[in-house]
Amino acid sequence: MPRPKHRVIRPIASSRLTSKSQATVPAPVRKKLNLRPGDTVIFEESEAGAVRIRKAEILDLEFLSALEGTLSEWNSMNDDRAYGDL
Repeated sequence: MPRPKHRVIRPIASSRLTSKSQATVPAPVRKKLNLRPGDTVIFEESEAGAVRIRKAEILDLEFLSALEGTLSEWNSMNDDRAYGDL
């Protein structure tokens, strides 16, 4: 079965990735999402494969904080060397 196409309503901004795969969130997006320095953003994928960004809410942050302790096995110098360029 073919995947449903994601319909773009209207692009509002773009950003280029740095060599470390980092991007600046453009001002129109920060304004639309009411983002401030220090805020956390969440990336979500739809069933159709579209990815959206949204501002993390308090419940998201509590969940991520609880999850963080379970991911320590991925926090080593070996992992940084192996996966640092991703």
